[in-house]
Amino acid sequence: MLSKVGGFEIAGIAGLVLGAALHRIPVVVDGFISTAGALIAAELNPFVKGYIIAAHQSVEIGHRKTLEHLEQRPLLDLNLRLGEGTGAALGISLVEASVRILTEMATFASAGVSEKSDEGEKVGT
Repeated sequence: MLSKVGGFEIAGIAGLVLGAALHRIPVVVDGFISTAGALIAAELNPFVKGYIIAAHQSVEIGHRKTLEHLEQRPLLDLNLRLGEGTGAALGISLVEASVRILTEMATFASAGVSEKSDEGEKVGT
């Protein structure tokens, strides 16, 4: 199947996605080529879908359908067509910021922020 849809770069991406999922490492895919590799990996093992993050929606024909088949909603849709991983660079920044928010940001309780009850009284510290 792979020899009918692409070359070594798509095979390499498919292998990378399979290996990353095996080690529970998420992979950010960029445009149509990397998404095609991810699609091949997902066809070989649907488990990998949970480790794919779509950086953006490319303007390339077929990219939207490929993302839909992977059940991925892209982080960005900026009409990018530059190539060179531009969408992935932006997407990875969003993923890294999201992880930092989830793991490092204080909650109201841990930061000692008081809340008002329905009666207007302060609750907490």
